[in-house]
Amino acid sequence: MIEFSRAAEQDVELIRELAQESWQSAYREILTEDQIDYMLAQMYSVSEITQQIRSVYYHYYIIKYNGVPAGFLGFEFHYEKRTTKLHRLYLLNKFRRMGIGSAALAFLTEHAKKAGENSIILNVNKNNPAKKMYEAYGFHVYDEGVFDIGSGFVMDDFLMRFDL
Repeated sequence: MIEFSRAAEQDVELIRELAQESWQSAYREILTEDQIDYMLAQMYSVSEITQQIRSVYYHYYIIKYNGVPAGFLGFEFHYEKRTTKLHRLYLLNKFRRMGIGSAALAFLTEHAKKAGENSIILNVNKNNPAKKMYEAYGFHVYDEGVFDIGSGFVMDDFLMRFDL
């Protein structure tokens, strides 16, 4: 059974642990270890996650499978006009290919519709196999970009959109 529980400040360390483990398997063949470490430090610091959890528009959910933490979902309502941005959808390796990612996208879609949004956008690394899951769900590439994230690192991404 797949469950989504709204994350609170007491879940910050769990999110950080899930990020560390899921990123190592998701990105080790795509990014250098130095870039993974840098991005985790920037995007998953205690202060960064805490600030996001405290935001009215940013929502984190812990994804559980049969009661066990399997990953997490992070999204932001009104990122652009009537648009939700999916910032984070990460699953531990042993929980991939079980329909959990699709269930998370359905959960997000339902919440974005309730918030009055017209679309959901996301960035996905050009070499990330998760792109296929997003496309299977109905997302399409609308642009691409190379984004300087500091310390000589870039994110080379497809920008994808799902119309609600």
